[in-house]
Amino acid sequence: MEIEDMKIEDEVTKSALLVGVNLGDGEDFEHSMAELKSLAEACGMKVVGCVLQNLPRVNQALYIGTGKVEEVRREAEEVDAHIIIFDNTLSPTQLRNLQEELHVTVLDRTALILEIFSMRAQTREAKMQVEVARLQYMLPRLVGLRSALGRQGGTSGGLSNKGSGEKKLELDKRHIEHRLSELRKELEEVGRERDTQRKQRMSSGIPRVALVGYTNAGKSTLMNAMLDAYVGDVTKKVLEQDMLFATLDTTVRKITPKGHKPFLLSDTVGFIHKLPHNLVKAFRATLEEAKYADVLLEVIDYADEHYKEHRKVTEETLREIGAEGIPIIYIFNKAEHSMPIPMVKENKIYMSAKSKIGLEELLQLMETVLAQDYIACEMLLPYAQGSLIAYLTENADIKKMEYIEEGTKIQLSCKPADYQKYQSYVIK
Repeated sequence: MEIEDMKIEDEVTKSALLVGVNLGDGEDFEHSMAELKSLAEACGMKVVGCVLQNLPRVNQALYIGTGKVEEVRREAEEVDAHIIIFDNTLSPTQLRNLQEELHVTVLDRTALILEIFSMRAQTREAKMQVEVARLQYMLPRLVGLRSALGRQGGTSGGLSNKGSGEKKLELDKRHIEHRLSELRKELEEVGRERDTQRKQRMSSGIPRVALVGYTNAGKSTLMNAMLDAYVGDVTKKVLEQDMLFATLDTTVRKITPKGHKPFLLSDTVGFIHKLPHNLVKAFRATLEEAKYADVLLEVIDYADEHYKEHRKVTEETLREIGAEGIPIIYIFNKAEHSMPIPMVKENKIYMSAKSKIGLEELLQLMETVLAQDYIACEMLLPYAQGSLIAYLTENADIKKMEYIEEGTKIQLSCKPADYQKYQSYVIK
């Protein structure tokens, strides 16, 4: 088996049969299966059927019951399914056994998401991150296939010499491990470049705002709405499509709204239920843009009946990447069909990114949240410090400015970092 055989690029336009196991563990099984269907369609497949089973626990050898395997095989033949997709991650043993029993390509939810990520990745960094996750997923499954491949060569006279299949497996394994080592070194270099860029942005003093949330909630739509309204440069816009995982690459844009303070806005990869751990790990450097933000904008698809479950997934992922504790504004997007908008309640706003309704109210809410840790003080700046006055005018909340003989006296509220940096000018 060639390493390339693990990919399904040649399968993405073919028909798929979905298989799900309801464990009765309180999870919304119907929603999970509907999401699996959306993932398959996002991968370019046509879903032609679905087989479900209720079990107290999954079958360790086959995931589904032995009798159900035969039902799945017959159903796949009847609907002419080229791919069978299981609703959860399959162990290497389960994957091997199902392949042998069903005689068609078998994928699990993790492999499907990996394939979508592979299709969507645009930048060199995103492509490397996806490849790392894919290879990490493949490696134990190559080991799981060892016995099946070893039979290709067989043994003779009771000797235990490796067969050609097992030798090929060892070669594949070494190739994957070598490639992973190369990719990790390259990603470390890219990570250093990202850290340098991040430090430059942090030293600029401009507030950092990160869009987070479930996939397809409207994060990129909101970023483009702000770019349209406050920047006006179409070349700065990001990909915006009604599909799962349209955005994989973190994009940072400077937003300069008239009458408001500028800020840096980053768009991040969307989260999803059962997002493979390898993907979270591989994209950790990208997702960490959220970790270093001054405020998070959690975009929620208010028109989706499962938005509460989506919020839980987002919160869990933020905890996993160490971004908990950062001030959050909850943006209930696509709320125009449920209530008069815009509507602001504490740190929540109900709005429509697509229609650009609520942008001004969102900016005001952001400034309120960002100013919560500001320090009120009074500074006396020499007239020679004109550039500092310009900086504070743009990045602090100026209450009063007075020109006296000694210089410019300013009453203001500023960020703690600026208060410390310019403390020599503080007079009270």
